[in-house]
Amino acid sequence: MERYDFDKIVNRRGTGALKVDALQERYGNPDLLPLWVADMDFETPSFITGALHRRLEHSLFGYTVEPEEYRPAIVGWIASHHGWKVEPDWLVYIPGIMKGIGLAVNVFVKEDEKVIIQPPVYHPFRIVPQANGREVVYNPLHENEDGSYSMDFENLEAVADEKCRMLLLSNPHNPGGVVWDRETLVRLADFCHRRHILVISDEIHCDMALWGNKHIPFATVSEEAASCSITFGAPSKTFNIAGIVSSYAIVPDRDIRSRFFGWLKANELDEAPLFAPIATIAAFREGEPWRREMLGYVEGNIDFVMDYCRKHLLAIRPLRPQASFLIWMDCRGLGLEHEQLVDLFVNKAKLALNDGKMFGPGGEGFMRMNVGTSRAVLQQAMEQLRQAVETL
Repeated sequence: MERYDFDKIVNRRGTGALKVDALQERYGNPDLLPLWVADMDFETPSFITGALHRRLEHSLFGYTVEPEEYRPAIVGWIASHHGWKVEPDWLVYIPGIMKGIGLAVNVFVKEDEKVIIQPPVYHPFRIVPQANGREVVYNPLHENEDGSYSMDFENLEAVADEKCRMLLLSNPHNPGGVVWDRETLVRLADFCHRRHILVISDEIHCDMALWGNKHIPFATVSEEAASCSITFGAPSKTFNIAGIVSSYAIVPDRDIRSRFFGWLKANELDEAPLFAPIATIAAFREGEPWRREMLGYVEGNIDFVMDYCRKHLLAIRPLRPQASFLIWMDCRGLGLEHEQLVDLFVNKAKLALNDGKMFGPGGEGFMRMNVGTSRAVLQQAMEQLRQAVETL
């Protein structure tokens, strides 16, 4: 069996990689260690690049049809990994998950209606609806004593009025790394079904549950969940192919499906570009050994950061994620205002992270660190952070 080298450092500069080639524009310094954008620094595995190479050898790239293996590959993966029997006609390609949210907002939410989000949460959840002229309603997560998060259903009851037509669910949660439990999802489904609120469940991190945690697809928890939801997924986070737009939507409910899929088809937004199905098929047919090795390495990186902070950075409390390669770091113990915290990381530690404020209410005083990188880079980053904190 092939072994994969996750310690290998790949130079991404000059390749158009947002993570490194946008550092000057975003942070004012092109030489920061980039631990922000949610893609990994591991090479895309050879079974995917090999499939792409084989297609490139046929040097004609005209209009294409959906490969016969495309839907069975997705359906088979979801069944074997999440126990969800998805019918092939429930599936449709979408041109990106955030684009999918924008499309769903335009199809299902009128201009005078509202979208609910649960901050601190991935910032496009707020930006996309607002940029489309819809009001965003906050249902902040409850921070528990141990730093973990739970949903605040009392607040949800209070803020969800008759104009709220959609709720954006991050499942697993970004940036908190929460794998939502069945009881929580059932309760959310009951609430949204009763209120005629459509749930858009972003499950892009679903294949990256860590340490034996088990992702539960929202639509599987009850008939109510299946009848009031659209699920978005992709192999892109797990297999590090975000630049190959490989997202899809799953809609069990016939009426929702007809309305959404019909709109996508009318605008030819359901037609995948040439390489997306090829990469998806390769990932879901051949990717399990790589996925397991990658997750083991990521778990080691998370343990490294947790141990390092316990030994050298007691004022910083990383929240141990249940899924994904993102660590939500509680830096409130440093006693810094937002601008001072950003200055510490960017100008003193020379690190590029996402600051917590962009994730909305409850994110102040936090930083989101991407640990999907080589251990050597991560060790250098933590050393630079320690040295910067010592100057305070």
